Amino acid sequence: MTSQLEQLRAYSAVVADTGDIDAIARFHPLDATTNPSLLLKAASLPRYAPLIDSAISQARGTDLTARVADAADLLAVTVGVEILKLIPGRVSTEVDARHSFDTQATLAQARKLVALYEQVGIGRERLLIKIASTWEGIRAAEQLEREGINCNLTLLFSFAQAVACAEAGVFLISPFVGRILDWHLANGGATPATPQDDPGVQSVTRIWHHYKRHGFDTVVMGASFRNTGQVLALAGCDRLTISPDLLHALAEADGEVPRALVDAGERAPAPPRMDEPVFRWEHNEDAMATDKLADGIRKFAADQRKLEAMLAARLA
Repeated sequence: MTSQLEQLRAYSAVVADTGDIDAIARFHPLDATTNPSLLLKAASLPRYAPLIDSAISQARGTDLTARVADAADLLAVTVGVEILKLIPGRVSTEVDARHSFDTQATLAQARKLVALYEQVGIGRERLLIKIASTWEGIRAAEQLEREGINCNLTLLFSFAQAVACAEAGVFLISPFVGRILDWHLANGGATPATPQDDPGVQSVTRIWHHYKRHGFDTVVMGASFRNTGQVLALAGCDRLTISPDLLHALAEADGEVPRALVDAGERAPAPPRMDEPVFRWEHNEDAMATDKLADGIRKFAADQRKLEAMLAARLA
């Protein structure tokens, strides 16, 4: 019998959730996703020293703060270019989480990242700009999609976020699984008896079926997995972004992998478009989603600051 990873590929496109170039080369994913936390982790590896040096040498700005910000963007793009040498699909590069509530700042950085990729010959068809699924982020993504810049909406925890993203016509969403389970366990929830009982798995399943039923083209990419059971419970989801540790575990396992998500073919007209007050109210009604979105933004911003501190020390 083939490995569980190979069986999974028959149902879902496999994406590597890492900035580790060696891991990407080992598992041959379709796409790869990065974020400030993954870049910070990768930057500590000796292999990345030349990429850091390259970003620093190219950084421009009228003061240290501006040069550090430019170096951070250049590093993200430099790592993305190396990743693209190893995959046939797209790399996701994330906008600074500190812009999560600023549509115009998100647009400006997204356009800059795309321009930096284009300067080294990487076209938009190989990129996804990763943006937090706030109301302001979704509005930025809607505009970028009109400009031919495809987006990956991340830190997605609530059904309201998923609906708003689809209605905005974003290319792809990354609904989180593991962080949803983390919240439920931390707030007194019972350990799921089966992966199908996992609240994170149930959230992604609901979103996937809603998209299929109402004819939304937005790609659903399950993310933030804690164990292989969660991954396999979403076999059949459009894409699944998986950490190297779990990719390795799936590659070593040989149990049967049945398809979990099946499109029954039921179709219905899309409901009325969600406006900002409805979005904010429905998202606010989900305590888990409000907690985890805010927490995720804070953590990505903290890791971005750590990355910038490292670059500032080198620049100084």
